[in-house]
Amino acid sequence: MGRTLIVVGLVIAAVGLLMTMGAPIGRLPGDFTIRRGNFTFYFPLATAVLASVVLTLVLSLVARR
Repeated sequence: MGRTLIVVGLVIAAVGLLMTMGAPIGRLPGDFTIRRGNFTFYFPLATAVLASVVLTLVLSLVARR
């Protein structure tokens, strides 16, 4: 459990580093933004799918040990 938490923390830190360097994480082509007047709704579908795939691969590699 401890090793998994460390890996998840490192993945989150890496994503944060990529975002500060200007990577378009959170603005992928499958993310939906609806603007109506003073209301904005943002649904990050592609970002969620990408994050799910990456975390699944990372955690499956960690779980093999």
